[in-house]
Amino acid sequence: MSDHPRVKPVEEADREGAVLARAGEAAASAWWARVPHLVTAPRSVFTALASTDRVDVDARSEPVLAIVILAGIAGVVVAPAWGTVMDDGSVDLLVLLVVTFIAGLFYGAAGYFLLGLVVWLGAKAVGTDPSFRIARQVVGFSALPLALSLVVVVPAIAVAFGEDWFRTGGSDEGTGQATLVGIELVFAAWSLALVALGLRTTFRLPWRGVVGALALAAVIVAALFVLPEVR
Repeated sequence: MSDHPRVKPVEEADREGAVLARAGEAAASAWWARVPHLVTAPRSVFTALASTDRVDVDARSEPVLAIVILAGIAGVVVAPAWGTVMDDGSVDLLVLLVVTFIAGLFYGAAGYFLLGLVVWLGAKAVGTDPSFRIARQVVGFSALPLALSLVVVVPAIAVAFGEDWFRTGGSDEGTGQATLVGIELVFAAWSLALVALGLRTTFRLPWRGVVGALALAAVIVAALFVLPEVR
């Protein structure tokens, strides 16, 4: 008869769950710490994304979600359709903030899944077999520049145009509007460059695969901006 007490299955499961939880928290902290490296050393982040360890893949969810929502909001704020949202007198500043967040959430989620699908298909088209989830994560982390654009665009809108930005006519017409949209496009180009780097680094795609995936991504991005204008 053994001197050691027998561990019950429930207790063993609890211990394993606790170990996994600690590992998940550590991995999540590591991924949050990697987010700034997308600016300073992006290749290291995309190299880490190649890992298929379940705990590591799950740990990326929180930073990806935050980036995607902020990037979606950035896209909504400069979208032509949002330039008339306050034409309806019932929309005040509080309502504007709420609907912008909700719209950004939907835009971000749509871009995340659709562009993730494009990246995944582009990788498969050249003979690789990537994980769809990791393909989406490449897109999600690559959206950081769009998320960062809020730091520039929102204060500029608040100081230079105020609520005119969200109404037909007003001080935002002309050069000012074009300048802010141009700034947002620069951040979008930065994000596209990160997607290209992610395709090369995470999935080791040849340049023809990278170019094909980015071409499809451009079509989908254009559609996301054009569709709200169709009435």
